[in-house]
Amino acid sequence: MTAGPDRDIRGRGFSRRAALQAAWDWIDRHVAPGAPQPLAPAGCAGLCLAADVPAARDWPAADLAAVDGFAVASSDTLGAGSYNPVPLMAAVAVAAGDRLPAGCDAVIPFEAVQTVGPIVEAIDPVAPGSGIERRGAWAGAGSPLLPAGRRLRASDLGLLAAAGPALVPVSPPPRVRLLLAGGPKGGGADLLGPMLSALVARDGGLVEGPERLPADREGLAAAFVRPGADLMLAAGRSGTGLDDAAPPALAAAGSLDLHGIAMRPGGSAGLGLAGGVPVLLLPGEPMAALAAYELLAGRAVRLAAGRPPGLPQATVTAVTARKLVSEIGCVDLHRVRLDAGGRAEPVASPGWPGLAAAARADGFVLIPAESEGVPDGASVTIYRFD
Repeated sequence: MTAGPDRDIRGRGFSRRAALQAAWDWIDRHVAPGAPQPLAPAGCAGLCLAADVPAARDWPAADLAAVDGFAVASSDTLGAGSYNPVPLMAAVAVAAGDRLPAGCDAVIPFEAVQTVGPIVEAIDPVAPGSGIERRGAWAGAGSPLLPAGRRLRASDLGLLAAAGPALVPVSPPPRVRLLLAGGPKGGGADLLGPMLSALVARDGGLVEGPERLPADREGLAAAFVRPGADLMLAAGRSGTGLDDAAPPALAAAGSLDLHGIAMRPGGSAGLGLAGGVPVLLLPGEPMAALAAYELLAGRAVRLAAGRPPGLPQATVTAVTARKLVSEIGCVDLHRVRLDAGGRAEPVASPGWPGLAAAARADGFVLIPAESEGVPDGASVTIYRFD
């Protein structure tokens, strides 16, 4: 059964927590890409296509030389060999990418000819189509060029310039308001702003802020209802302390739909709406904020950017060097490193705070809520931090 948020857990603690899947379902229901925008391909790097893009023209637009050599009629090379050179009276020198002259159906490379004065002789035969790119070989006008949802790479931009339309529909980067509630506990440097800004940019969002606000219900509520954002992340003051003002501020500004997620670290995360805009509350402890971003907020940013919602990290499979201890009822994010033998070794328990262990780790392993842990020697999937 999905757990709803308690009215006010400050000074009392969570009586129940929502399953991580329930939080994912909430995000999937409430977050969607913005209205598609038509842009010239040159300005689309890293953006996602909002619709299928068909080819606007054949590519190549004509038969082209694929290699340097001589354009020939292949029938003129029949019987050629090193002991039987065949004169090529109609050969035309071409470079790769040149349009094929009329009457030619192949390109014979320089290595397969010899010259005797002004005469070019074939010493190897070529078949029809050898050494050429046929018109429309890579895309025919009207045929599918790139699919909806594709994140455009540099090579895609070249393809669009060659065969695509002048404008392509893309999902615009979501405007993500980043609020930091209260100062860092215990003083010290701001760890959350740089870390979360980089993560939002990685997932395709445009960061507004970070904006540091007092841990004050009225001030936070006003920031939640201020227009101009497609998504809001508020880090800090999300837990059970008496000064944890973010959850009641969100409840006052709109709705606090889920508060307390069955995950470690990051279990004080929350989700709700303010002015119809999705808001995700992240813990203020940096490692808990990192975990809550990776498993919750990052999913929302990627969906808003038109990207696939799943974790973006590359994965590697390894066996455990030691048991990974877990808590039944919680999804645990275990920081691990790969030892000299390529085995996954725990760096810190999910309940241990601080980013230092994450810096020493190569990635993390997710242990499902129904598991007590992973025994040593078992196969696990590692999500690589790099």
